Amino acid sequence: MINYFKEQWENRKKILYLSKIDLIRNYRGATLGWLWAIIKPVFTIFIYYFTFVIGLRTSKNMFGYHYFFWLLAGIIPWFFIKDILNQGCDSIRKYSYLVTKIKFPVSIIPTFCTISNFILHIILLILSFVIFIVGKAKISIYIIQLPLYVFLMLLFFNFLNLLLASLTAISKDFGNLVKSFVFAIFWLSGIIWDVSLIDVKWLKQLLILNPVTFIVNGYRNCFIKHIWFFEEPIPFTFFLFITILTIVLSSFIYNKVKKDIPDLL
Repeated sequence: MINYFKEQWENRKKILYLSKIDLIRNYRGATLGWLWAIIKPVFTIFIYYFTFVIGLRTSKNMFGYHYFFWLLAGIIPWFFIKDILNQGCDSIRKYSYLVTKIKFPVSIIPTFCTISNFILHIILLILSFVIFIVGKAKISIYIIQLPLYVFLMLLFFNFLNLLLASLTAISKDFGNLVKSFVFAIFWLSGIIWDVSLIDVKWLKQLLILNPVTFIVNGYRNCFIKHIWFFEEPIPFTFFLFITILTIVLSSFIYNKVKKDIPDLL
């Protein structure tokens, strides 16, 4: 783990440069370029809004806010999480030429891929603030804890990305397995419906402890629900435990397979 953090620090400038290159590469060839990174999420939000509010006539009031704002607050972090699960696990394979042709610190590949997605997340987050202001939706003092949830999300999913990318580098089937669960994770994490409405107590507690649900609820606590993070100690403590476990496990797995990755690729 110490070697991992040392490698990240020593290559910090390279990470920032390559995150920019990765961002450009993902949208290279398109006329609108990286603007598609904003257009696609906005279009997705509109589709969900049309389906649930206009089509299925879902309740238009969630904790005193219109359903659209409630949906927006929860789906913004999901776009980042989805990209990590879909693209992050393939990051080492995507940049295999860096590993096989030159001596390159493999551990920084998932990191700069995470940061490139995180840049897009910050842009969407700023856009959501603009939408809240234009839509005259109240932004309260609880928003000051948003950086905490942003940091926790970045920390957890960066190390999860390292774990998934390391295992996918060994077996491409593992990456395909992860991607096949993304759809299920979306529907089970309370992104477009409220987990607290479940009547079965044990099932509700299980879903609330889901790391994705914790981040989604955290964003909504800041924008919509107006709840401090210390008012929900059990989910917060459990998420910290899962994060520490993920850091240790990802560091251990990466250390075990890093010497074999160039040969396997």
